[in-house]
Amino acid sequence: MQEKKEEDLQQALNKVSEVGIDEVGKGAIFGPVFSAVVVLTEKHKFFLKQFGVTDSKKLTPKKRKLLLPKILLLSSDYGIGQSSAREIDKLGIRVATELSMMRAIKKLKEKPSELIIDGPLLLRPWKGIQRNIVSGDSKFISIASASIVAKVSRDQLIERLEKKYSGYFIFKNKGYGTTEHLSSIKKKGITQLHRKSFLKKSNLI
Repeated sequence: MQEKKEEDLQQALNKVSEVGIDEVGKGAIFGPVFSAVVVLTEKHKFFLKQFGVTDSKKLTPKKRKLLLPKILLLSSDYGIGQSSAREIDKLGIRVATELSMMRAIKKLKEKPSELIIDGPLLLRPWKGIQRNIVSGDSKFISIASASIVAKVSRDQLIERLEKKYSGYFIFKNKGYGTTEHLSSIKKKGITQLHRKSFLKKSNLI
């Protein structure tokens, strides 16, 4: 009887409990917006919490990089999607972000029965069950994991782009509109990876 209880508990722990999704780079003025979706069992959620997985914004870049392989190893499945600066300019940031989320979800082996989404906005193209959680990345390990995967993946891309787009300090600002970045645009002009729609609002173009 005891063995049966332990077996049931083990099965419950191994069941997929959470599918969390988050985006990063929505407010940047350069480069794509990234989304990641992470599928976790109860057991692996517990391990990742012990490792220190929390909202990516509360972690140092070094800690995020150390956690990434652990998340990818312990996730039952994951997907990463992005939407380009051109798509952001053409479709608007909300639609482009939704597109990056749907691209991430499409990479999963199975369609999730429920999505837990960070923030108040519905993922409108998603026809399944979804829950919107404000500050979800500090409440759900699956969303925190997704935020780390998205953040590290986007940062790595931005760091690679530094060689091609030097002089905008993107290795430091990660594409966000810092004073240094904005003054570089005034001096050097905009690149094809700058979001023109965002810069128009700032009267920079």
